[in-house]
Amino acid sequence: MAKQRRWYPDDSVGLAVQGYAWLPDEWRRAGAWSAVHTRLLGRRAVALRGPQAVRFFYDESHVRRHGAIPEPVRGTLFGHGAVHTLDGEDHRRRKAIFQGLLKDPRRVGDLARRVGQAWDEAVAGWAGRPRVVLFDEASRVITRAVHDWAGVPLAAGEVAATAADLTAMVDGFATLGPRHWRARRARGRQERRLAALVEQVRSGTAEAAPDSVLATVAGHDELEPELAAVELLNILRPTVAVAWFVAFTGHALHRWPQQRDRLREGDLGYAVAFAHEVRRFYPFAPFVGGLAVRDLTFQEHRIPKGAMVLLDIYGQNHDAALWPDPYRFDPDRFVGREPGRDELIPQGGGDPAGNHRCPGEDVTVALLTTIATRLARLDYTVPEQDLTISLRRIPTLPASRFVLIPGGRAGAGAAAGPRADLARR
Repeated sequence: MAKQRRWYPDDSVGLAVQGYAWLPDEWRRAGAWSAVHTRLLGRRAVALRGPQAVRFFYDESHVRRHGAIPEPVRGTLFGHGAVHTLDGEDHRRRKAIFQGLLKDPRRVGDLARRVGQAWDEAVAGWAGRPRVVLFDEASRVITRAVHDWAGVPLAAGEVAATAADLTAMVDGFATLGPRHWRARRARGRQERRLAALVEQVRSGTAEAAPDSVLATVAGHDELEPELAAVELLNILRPTVAVAWFVAFTGHALHRWPQQRDRLREGDLGYAVAFAHEVRRFYPFAPFVGGLAVRDLTFQEHRIPKGAMVLLDIYGQNHDAALWPDPYRFDPDRFVGREPGRDELIPQGGGDPAGNHRCPGEDVTVALLTTIATRLARLDYTVPEQDLTISLRRIPTLPASRFVLIPGGRAGAGAAAGPRADLARR
């Protein structure tokens, strides 16, 4: 049994100060240990990483989600009563709704096609504009397309405000400042909008296309309208969150311009590999957490019942034991192979059917592949701007949200070092 201290100082301040770098720094201090022991918000916490840790974490006899997600996260990112907060049979029954909608290749392909079409139409309107903020434009393109795909009515004049609300929910979940309260207000508006729509569909005063996302969710009468709205948002909101990866794609194409040439060639296999590497390389979720169901042992490390168990997502995606030279951006890691299920975990690990892994992962890859190829073929210049990616800010983005000027030859950009714009500030 590994020798462990009986008392650990609370490091909530360390998390707030270091953000994504917090757990990786803890691992470096821990040396060769296979777990990090600490305290968060007064509760004992044990952090794990690696494929074995993923399988351990997603075993429901080890770790549960119910009661583990703090209210500030439920009140902004997921919604109260959402599928993310359930365990066991309740979770599997609710998760089946998402599986049927988000894991069907036909549906995924249709959504990617709609996003591509919406992107092309948006780009056609960029001519003559002095600048375009890639993150903002991508969020609006995806918002428009995913509503159309889901059968959820959205007038053209409502797209920008709705996109702002959907991104605000993601942007404010990890802070108690103004971003957090903006996220709460955004969720309230969108839940009221969608709950009213569900009630109208159920009463027959509004139509929903057969087999649409709206019809499917509204058809689950066991969900109160408010809860149906929460789960509708858990399809719309994560899809629009792909805008974070689109902004990172712009950053990667600027920093490593040789990637543009390869994407322009239209090799779908390489485009998918590029999408996987964007998801691995750039910071998205720092970790996920649950509560120990009982006294546990992981590779000689004791985890007491009720302790927080953290799965170190950012650390695992940058673990040199899994990814040689992990801070080098290299899509060739994934050329000709699919990443192992419990190896690459930017959206969680485990089995999406039975565990809490995001069922929208196929959607993310399809949309990112669609947009990255188009962005690589687009003529634009990259003006002087702050491209710093703060590791303290969760979720993070390039500080400028990546600004481009349409038209002309794309700026070559300096091929910077692997940590070029990552900053702990």
